[in-house]
Amino acid sequence: MKSPQLRLPRVDLAAVASTVQSQFRDLNPKEPGQWPIVPKVAAWVGAGLATLALGWFLVVAEQTQALEAAEVREQKLKTEYRDKLAQAINLEALTKQKQQVQEYVTQLEKQLPGKAEIDALLSDINNAARDGGSLQVEQITPGQVVVKDYYAELPIAIKVAGRYDDLGRFASNIAHLSRIVTLHDLVVQPAAKDPNGALVMESTARTYRYLDPEEVAQARKAAAAKEKGKGKGKPAPKEGKK
Repeated sequence: MKSPQLRLPRVDLAAVASTVQSQFRDLNPKEPGQWPIVPKVAAWVGAGLATLALGWFLVVAEQTQALEAAEVREQKLKTEYRDKLAQAINLEALTKQKQQVQEYVTQLEKQLPGKAEIDALLSDINNAARDGGSLQVEQITPGQVVVKDYYAELPIAIKVAGRYDDLGRFASNIAHLSRIVTLHDLVVQPAAKDPNGALVMESTARTYRYLDPEEVAQARKAAAAKEKGKGKGKPAPKEGKK
């Protein structure tokens, strides 16, 4: 015997759609409680979706922006941590290097004459010209001191006459002085009416000395006053004609 076959009931989709559509007709918005079940469910679902969307824009979106900002800050802090970790690892070497630089600066400062040593330096330059040769010193004249931010520059006009070897020995003696002295604007020419072929050298020697604390304060004060004067000297903008 054959088993009886189950037959599923047929569903008329057109009738269902028509029934659903009919429930949305003539709805009274002032009395939603009396709506049919389908419009009520649709209204609840719509309200829920609207609530979720509003919550997303008001809460979740703001939290997302805060999270992105925190991630950027995290990367920045990681980079700073790596840099500081590298400095901490090399701290001993950096401290030693700083001490070496400070010692080098101190050594250079010792080569700069102080205000009271300028006369002795002029005497050393004169001795360098007269040392071991027939060089004749015609002029060693200090010029006007030029004050910089942290040091002062003293130009010294020099004029000497002698043979070529004497001039070279004089330049070498200047280079080996215990203080820093540099030669600038060298001009060498034959001496007038000298049958022995003597040469005359004119140059400007420059030496540098460090400033004491009072001079540093005065230099900064003068620079600040100069900048302030420049600001006052600017013409005021002209107003346009009304």
